[in-house]
Amino acid sequence: MEKRLPKNIQIFYGLGVSYAIVDQIFAQWILYFYLPPETSGLKPIMAPVLISVALAISRVVDMITDPLVGFISDKYNGKWGRRIPFIAFGAIPLSLATVGFFYPPIGNNTLTFIYLALIGSTFFTFYTIVGAPYNALIPEIGHTSEERLNLSTWQSVFRLLYTAIAMILPGILIKIIGHGNTLVGIRGMVIILSILSGAGAYITVFLVPEKKYSIPVDKIPKFKDSFKFIIKDRSFIYYLLGLLFFFVGFNSLRAIMNYYVEDIMGYGKSTITIVSALLFGVAALFFYPINLLSKKYGYRKIMLVSLGLLFFLTLSLIGLGRVIPNKFGFAIFALLGIPISGAAFIFPPAMMSDISERLSRESENRIEGVCFGIQGFFLKMAFLISIAALPIILVVGGLGEVTNKGIYMAAIFSAFSFVISFFFYFKYKE
Repeated sequence: MEKRLPKNIQIFYGLGVSYAIVDQIFAQWILYFYLPPETSGLKPIMAPVLISVALAISRVVDMITDPLVGFISDKYNGKWGRRIPFIAFGAIPLSLATVGFFYPPIGNNTLTFIYLALIGSTFFTFYTIVGAPYNALIPEIGHTSEERLNLSTWQSVFRLLYTAIAMILPGILIKIIGHGNTLVGIRGMVIILSILSGAGAYITVFLVPEKKYSIPVDKIPKFKDSFKFIIKDRSFIYYLLGLLFFFVGFNSLRAIMNYYVEDIMGYGKSTITIVSALLFGVAALFFYPINLLSKKYGYRKIMLVSLGLLFFLTLSLIGLGRVIPNKFGFAIFALLGIPISGAAFIFPPAMMSDISERLSRESENRIEGVCFGIQGFFLKMAFLISIAALPIILVVGGLGEVTNKGIYMAAIFSAFSFVISFFFYFKYKE
């Protein structure tokens, strides 16, 4: 008889999603650091096109490692289990690589370009080593639909909390640590948040006894056979494409928020904290209602409604500072928290857990790691698309510096991505 999963184990699992902190640092601060706005107190480090190419290279490396790490974790069976050892191995290097982004060599574009490509590749490789096995733990230790939903819910709760921390604290930490020196403030902020990210991962490592609750695995398929079986599932492909374009839009929206607060709305860095608190505060308030609605109507319907809201709210950002007064920006970012609470936090791990469990059952093999690895591939592809496009979009109408026109164009890019995502989720059969 399978052991029921205690609530404290579910909570300890959820606490391990602390890598969401470095995810947010990358999404919100890398472009800002390497291609800063005029009011930031920083200087551009290298040409926008070089930033795009360097980060694109690192994303390609990352995309290759995702399915491979998932498959290796499916095959591995150590004394701590199949997934936990990977989290233990990758958490500290991931934190160190995050800090490394903010200490590039200055003065030589070629050297800086090579450094950014290498540190980016290192960051994303260890992000995969931690993230893919962590997510595959859900179907590994959750043996019923209820347990998997509970694990996904706790992961969503703590992902929301960690992301909120990574969006709310930076403005405060930069001011306290930097004392007016933006460079010192940003570096200190990143070091503190990276330490917190690593600490959370080890709560899961030491307090979640994977071996105790997982089912022994006797049959492991070849990677090629697993991959062929998975990509034949049309519904899964629609899900992946919907996920891809949602995160293209969401990642772009996160990346331009700082620019909106400072360049469009005309406020200082401390206001970034306020706007972030509004967005994630509203997301937290709607977390439980959306969870209940999802149980009643399913994930797909709520996801479609969320994408519709995201499209119209993102379009409204295009009018901010033009036909919409700047002060209404606070309300727009707060309202964005409603659809984001489900689309960005609850749905991806919950939907993927159900899909991977179904595919594992149909294939008669435990292939959750490969499934989550393939999802990771599409998530990283979303980052690749957004991080490659944004440095070019943001400087539209300027001579290598960020312009207001470029910021508005980036919002249009996000809105268009949500429309494409809607199409594929509409085709997805739950």
